[in-house]
Amino acid sequence: MSFFVATSADGGTNDGLLPYLMVLDQYQLEEFKLCLEPRTLVDFCSAPQGHFPHIPWANLRAADPLNLFFVLDEHFPKGQAWNVVLGIFHAMNLTSLCEKVRAKMKGNVQTQEPQDVTEEDAEMPEAAAGNVQTQEWQDPNQEPEELEEAAGNGQMQGCQDPNQEEPEEPEEADHRRKYREKMRATVLEKWDNNAWPEDHVYIHSTSEDEHQDLQRLLDPDGTGAQAQTIVLTGRAGVGKTTLAMKALLHWADGVLFQQRFSYVFYLSCCRMRHMKETTFAKLISRDWPGSDAPVEEFLSQPEKLLFIVDGCENMIAAEPCSDGPDGGPPCTDWYQELPVTRILLGLLKKELVPQATLLITIETFYLTDLRGLVVNPRFVHMTGFTDEDLWVYFMRHFEDPSEVRKILQQIRKNETLFESCSAPMVCWIVCACLKQPRVRYYALRSVTETATALYACFVTNLFSTAEVDLADDSWPGQWRALCSLAIEGLWSVAFMFNTQATQRQGLEAPFLDYLHQLNILQKVGDGGGCFTFTHPSLQEFFAAMSFMLEEPEEFLQHSPKYEEMKLLLQDALIDKEPCWTPVVLFLFGLLNRSIARELESTLRCKVSPRKTEELLEWWEGLDKAESASVQFHVLRFFLCLHESQEEGFVEKMLDRTFEVDLHILREEELKAASFCLKQCKGLTKLRLSVGSHILERDVDTLETSMVSSRMHAWNTICSTLVTNENVRELDLSNSKLHASSVKALCLALKNPRCKVQKLTCKSVTPEWILKELILALQGHSKLTHLNLSCNKLGVTAPLILKALKHSACKLKCLCLEKCSLSGASCQDLALFLMSIRQVTRLCLGYNRLQDDGVKLLGAALTHPECALQRLELWFCQLGARGCRHLSDALLQNRTLMHLNVSKNCLGDEGVKFLCEALGHPDCNLRSLNLSGCSFTREGCQELATALKHNPSVEILDVGENDLRDDGVKLLCDALKASHHGLYTLGLAKCNLTSACCPPLASVLRSSKTLVNLNLLGNELDPDGAKMLCFKETCTE
Repeated sequence: MSFFVATSADGGTNDGLLPYLMVLDQYQLEEFKLCLEPRTLVDFCSAPQGHFPHIPWANLRAADPLNLFFVLDEHFPKGQAWNVVLGIFHAMNLTSLCEKVRAKMKGNVQTQEPQDVTEEDAEMPEAAAGNVQTQEWQDPNQEPEELEEAAGNGQMQGCQDPNQEEPEEPEEADHRRKYREKMRATVLEKWDNNAWPEDHVYIHSTSEDEHQDLQRLLDPDGTGAQAQTIVLTGRAGVGKTTLAMKALLHWADGVLFQQRFSYVFYLSCCRMRHMKETTFAKLISRDWPGSDAPVEEFLSQPEKLLFIVDGCENMIAAEPCSDGPDGGPPCTDWYQELPVTRILLGLLKKELVPQATLLITIETFYLTDLRGLVVNPRFVHMTGFTDEDLWVYFMRHFEDPSEVRKILQQIRKNETLFESCSAPMVCWIVCACLKQPRVRYYALRSVTETATALYACFVTNLFSTAEVDLADDSWPGQWRALCSLAIEGLWSVAFMFNTQATQRQGLEAPFLDYLHQLNILQKVGDGGGCFTFTHPSLQEFFAAMSFMLEEPEEFLQHSPKYEEMKLLLQDALIDKEPCWTPVVLFLFGLLNRSIARELESTLRCKVSPRKTEELLEWWEGLDKAESASVQFHVLRFFLCLHESQEEGFVEKMLDRTFEVDLHILREEELKAASFCLKQCKGLTKLRLSVGSHILERDVDTLETSMVSSRMHAWNTICSTLVTNENVRELDLSNSKLHASSVKALCLALKNPRCKVQKLTCKSVTPEWILKELILALQGHSKLTHLNLSCNKLGVTAPLILKALKHSACKLKCLCLEKCSLSGASCQDLALFLMSIRQVTRLCLGYNRLQDDGVKLLGAALTHPECALQRLELWFCQLGARGCRHLSDALLQNRTLMHLNVSKNCLGDEGVKFLCEALGHPDCNLRSLNLSGCSFTREGCQELATALKHNPSVEILDVGENDLRDDGVKLLCDALKASHHGLYTLGLAKCNLTSACCPPLASVLRSSKTLVNLNLLGNELDPDGAKMLCFKETCTE
C-alpha cells in the first residue's frame, strides 16, 4: 500500500487564490471571466497575446468561484495565476482586492526559499496510508506582518532537514520514557484488537520510505516552516487514522519527531463523544501511566506538544458549537470543568495551547464544519489505494493476473464503486463477493453494476451458511434491530455504539457475536465494550435496509418509517446533503426484486412490498409542491432510479416528468441519464450539458469496453429524440462533444420521427460541430428556433446561414449573440433575411457589427420579403450613424415591432435619428429598448415629441441614462398629452430624485395602460416613493 506527498511552496503555486475569487459578486464574476480572453489579457498583462492560453468559454460560462479557480490553476500553473488575477482586478478597479493580493504575493515571496531539487527528491516515495496531496489555506485578510509576528510568538516553527536523522536525547526522564512505552503498547493493542479481515495486518507495517514520508508530514512542502495545524482529509477508511497512529507509534519508538515533540497525545473523538464534563488536564492525562501526570511540565513547554485529534467528524458534526467559531468566551483554563465539545473547540481554535501542534483527521464530508474552527491549517488530502495498490491487493486474493485484470476492468465501469475501492475494507468486501465462483464466473457484471447488488451479494454470501444460536422467528426482529441501530446512528452522526444502545434495540448476544466474527462489526480498542461497523458503507447499507424490512402489524397502517423515509429523501434530494446520498442509493437499489428475493431467502426476513407504492406517493406529493421541485436534485434522483434497475418502477416515477435539466460530469451520470430518459414518456424539454470531456477524454487509452459503454449510453440518449415524439426542445449548451457523439446526435436529428422544434447550442465545444449539426438539420421542416450564441462562429457563420436557407426550412427565430460576428458578417445575414420570410426574430447582441454592419441590415429590412418582427442589437458598438440607417429602414419597414439597441453609445444625436422614424404615424414599433445608450435631457425631448405622435408604443426602456428629473418631466408631459398605450416604462439608474415623483404620479393617475414602472437605482426618498404607491397594484 503506498502514498505520495505532492509538495510545493505557496510562492510557486496558485494555492490561496480561492478566497479572493469567492468575494466577487455575480456581475463581477462574469466580468472577470470575460477578461480571461487572450486579447483582453494583453491590455493589462505585459506579454504578447500568444503567451496566454485560450480557455474555452464553455469552461468559464457556468463556472462558480471554485471551478473558476480550477480553470485558472490548469491554464496558469506554477503561480502564474496570481499575476493574471491581479491584472484583472486592477482592470476592474477593485482597489481593495488588489492591495490584498499584492500583500499575499509579497508574503509568499518572502517565505519561499530556493531549493535544488534532485531527481531522487522528485520521485514519489511509498508509504502506508494512501495517496496524500497537500495544499495550504491561509486567511486572505491576514497581512504578511501578522504572519511574521505569529512566527515570533512560536505559531510558525522552523524545522530541521526531514531527511537528516534525528539525534536521540542523551537522557530522558523516567516518567517520559514510561509514557512512550504506554503509548506504544496502546497503539499495538488497538491494532491487535481490531479483527482485520484475513491479511490486512500488512497495512500496519512501515517501510523506510514510508517512515521518511512521516517525517515530512509536518513540513510537506519542504520550505522549513512547519505547519502548526495539519488536517488529514479523505474518504472513510482510506487510512487517516492508520497514518496518525503510525506517527504516534514511531514517536513512541524514538525514531520520529524526537527533537520536535516531548509529548504526543492521542485524542479519539469517537471515545470523547461519550464523555461527560471534564477538564483539559484530566483529558490528556487519561493515558498517563500512573496517577499524576506532569501537567505543569506540559504547560511550561507547549511548543513541544503534539495533539492527534482523530475522527473530528464525531464531535463537530454531531454537536456543532452554538456560539459559532467566533462566539463564546475563550477556553484557556486547563483545570476548568467543561463539556468535552467545548474543550475540543478550545484546542482547535488554539485557545488552550496556542503554541502546540495539531494533527487532525476528518472525513471530507465534514470538512466545511471544521474550516471555521482551525487556525492557518495545512490540508493533506489522502486518496487511499492507488491503481498499483489495487493490483497488489486483488492479486493477494485471486493470484491469476488475467482474472484480476478482468475484475478491475469491470469495477472501473462503476465509478462510484471504483472510487470506494480506495478504502481497503471496500476492497475486501468486493473480494469476499467475487471469491464465490458462481459470482466471479457467471454474475460479475450484474454484481458490480450497482453498489447495492455488490453489498447484497456480500451479506447474503456471509449468511448463506450461518450457524447462529437463534430461533427462526427471532431473525426478522434482530435484522430490524441492527438496521434501526444503523439509521439512528447516522441521524445523530454516531459511528460507535455501546452496550446500552444494543440493549435498547433488543440485539441479542449470539447475533452480535456472529456479526463480529464476519467482520461486519468490530470492537473499539479501549472503548469500554463499544463497537463500530467495520466500514461506514456497511452502516449505510443496513440503514437503508431499515426502510425496506417489513414492520410489525401494528405499524402497517400508519408507518413511522414512511415519515422517516420522506425526511431522508428531503435531506438527500432537496436539501442536497451529500452525506445521505449513499443511503438513498442503497434504498432505491433494494427495490430491485431479485435483490429483495435473495435477501429474504438468505437472511430469513421479509421485505415490505409497499415501498414502491410509498415512493410513488412521496413523488406525487413532491410534484405538487412547487417550492420543493424548484430545488430538486434531478441528476442525483436519476442516479437513485438507475440503482434500482427496475424499468417499470422508473417509468411510473417519471410518468409526469416534462422537463429535465442535467449537467453530466461523470460516466455513471451519463449511464443514469440514458437509463431514465428512456422512461420519460411525457418529456417535452431536455437540457443536457455534457462536461469534463466525458465523451472524449482518454479515448485512446481506455479499454474498448469502457469507450463502448460510454457511447452506448450516449446513443441511448440520442435515440430518445426519435422514440419519444413529445420532445420539442433540446438544449445542449456548455457541452463538450467529439466526432462520434456528434455523429450519433446528427443521425437522431435527421430522423423523420424527430420532432425537435427548438435547438439551443450555446458555448458548445469544439465549435466545428455546429456546422455538422446545422447540415444535419438542413431541410428540417420542424425546426423553428435555433440558438447558437456564445460560440466563435467566424468563417462557420456563412456556411450555417447557407444551410438554413433551404426551401423546407421553417425557422422563425435565430439567436447569434456573442458569436464574434463583424460588420462583414452582416452581408450574409442580410441575404438570409431577404431569403427566409418565416424568420421573425433575429438576436445579434454582443457582436462588433458597428455602423457599417447595421447599414447592411437596414437595407435588408427595407426588402419586401423581409418579415422580421424583433431585432436585438444590444452592445454592438453602434453610434449615431448606425441610428440613421435604422431610422431610414424603420420608415419603410412595416413588420418590425421590437427593437433593442441598448448598451450602445448612441448619444442624443443617435436618439434623435431614431425618433424621426418613431414619431412617424406609419411606424409600427411597439417596443424600444434604449437603456445604457448615453443620452441626456436633449434625447428625452426628442422621445417626448415622438411619443406625442405615436401612441402605439407599449414598452419603452430608457434606464441607465443621465436623464435626471428634467428629462423625465418631459416624458411625463408627453404621456399626459397623448392617448398613449404605454404599459411598461423603464427608468432605472437615471439619476432621479424625489422631484420626478409628482409628474410620474400624475401620469399613473391619468394612464389606463401603464402597469410597470422601474425606478430601481434612483435616490427617491420615502415620501417620494409613497406618492407613486397609491394604486392597489403598486408596491414600494
